[in-house]
Amino acid sequence: MSSPKDTTSSDSVENTDGNGDAFLDKTLRPNKWDDYIGQRRIKENLHILLRAANEREQPPEHILFYGPPGLGKTTLAHLIAHESGAQIRITSGPAIERVGDLASILTNLGEKDILFIDEIHRLNKNIEEVLYPAMESGVLDIIIGKGPSARTIQLELPSFTLIAATTQVSGISSPLRSRFSGGTFRLEYYTAEEIKSILARSAKILGVKIDDDALEEISKRSRFTPRTANFLLKRCRDFAQVHKKNLDKKTSQDALELLDVDELGLNRSDKDILHTIIDKFNGGPVGLKTLSAATSEEESALEEVHEPYLLQLGLLERTPRGRIATARAYEHLGLEVPKRLLKD
Repeated sequence: MSSPKDTTSSDSVENTDGNGDAFLDKTLRPNKWDDYIGQRRIKENLHILLRAANEREQPPEHILFYGPPGLGKTTLAHLIAHESGAQIRITSGPAIERVGDLASILTNLGEKDILFIDEIHRLNKNIEEVLYPAMESGVLDIIIGKGPSARTIQLELPSFTLIAATTQVSGISSPLRSRFSGGTFRLEYYTAEEIKSILARSAKILGVKIDDDALEEISKRSRFTPRTANFLLKRCRDFAQVHKKNLDKKTSQDALELLDVDELGLNRSDKDILHTIIDKFNGGPVGLKTLSAATSEEESALEEVHEPYLLQLGLLERTPRGRIATARAYEHLGLEVPKRLLKD
């Protein structure tokens, strides 16, 4: 059986000096609302939800977060636990393989605990059905035996809050989505200024002295995602440390060039995809399966990892006939824009 990972919501970043990197991602995670930058609308809604629940002395209602990876879904779950004074227990959809796994997790929850299930879209549909009464009525229905002698018993569960996160909200069945009575919230990409503020906070926690120009350089290559921004910051810090340089604009540019991350945040794989569409398929349209075979990238990786950012930047168009490289893609790669893409 896959057991959930237990943790509390009282992890502090103030006790870290930046030298111990074993759990850096956890270290950089905000544990106070004031430290959580961005997602203003979601934070305002959660403040109301949590304050009302606290005044009623009840656990918050069930909540679903969805959006691209790295935008702070797990962090929000930890902040809700901290605000509610509750223990948070963490697991994921793929880790819950059998009904017995879920039953073990639910029956070990304490009163007003928070259960966080990441990648809930990968939960088995049979297990989903066990969740319905647990979320709605606080009971766990267990079937004992098989055939005509089978019988159902109900176990009372402590009051708890389920917080779920997914990158594919369409992969969650409608009955399950409807049971998140506390709200379903979509996390948006961050602005460049928000990313810069996040980087400044992370640099302070890591004990890194960094110029403002370097923060700008990392920010604009972060794909508007905090997780990516923190990854690039750590690698720039390593580069500056090894080469005994100050972390200024030039040093950050050299480090990012070594990582093969360009000024728009595109990596080698992103650029290979654009080059393949342009060089091998005359700019498109090209179907997903063909593009996958030509680039040796899995279809799911193309759709879920690379395409969203290329579409957001306007470098790629997705049409009924396939993917098309835009005029901006040609310009960014330093190629001549075909006449058919030039506007009159």
